[in-house]
Amino acid sequence: MRALARETNIEARVYMTGGASAVLLGWRQTTLDIDVKFVPEHDRFLRAISELKERLHVNVEQASPDDFIPALPGWESRSTFIAREGKISFHHYDFYAQALAKIERGHEIDRQDVRQMIESGLVDRQRLMELFVAIEPNLYRYSAIDPKRFRRRVESTIAHA
Repeated sequence: MRALARETNIEARVYMTGGASAVLLGWRQTTLDIDVKFVPEHDRFLRAISELKERLHVNVEQASPDDFIPALPGWESRSTFIAREGKISFHHYDFYAQALAKIERGHEIDRQDVRQMIESGLVDRQRLMELFVAIEPNLYRYSAIDPKRFRRRVESTIAHA
């Protein structure tokens, strides 16, 4: 975070997601990559990330839940503040969006992360279902998603996590 802030002088928000959130919150020791979303998206960030990846030997990718599922209403206001470095505010991308994207993907590590989000109180089961229902009519826009299977996974997670 500090290195990125030193490389840019743009007022922005950076949303951390996936393994980056899991490591920062302590329920995982490591992650394969750091997934981020820049708002606004700016060439300066892309250039800085490219340089930082080489210098710091980390894999940074532009990826967030809204690349894989419809954006949840109010996601920005639910994105938890992490820190401010220079002109950049760092946030965890909305945990409800992270949970739904992980449920849709369905890998074992994703299921573990979602359990941690629920057990730690970052995600409420009932609210998770409400937000799924809010995006369900727009799932057709994501051809890789099977809406019925996604719903079954959400319902199963809520019942068993």
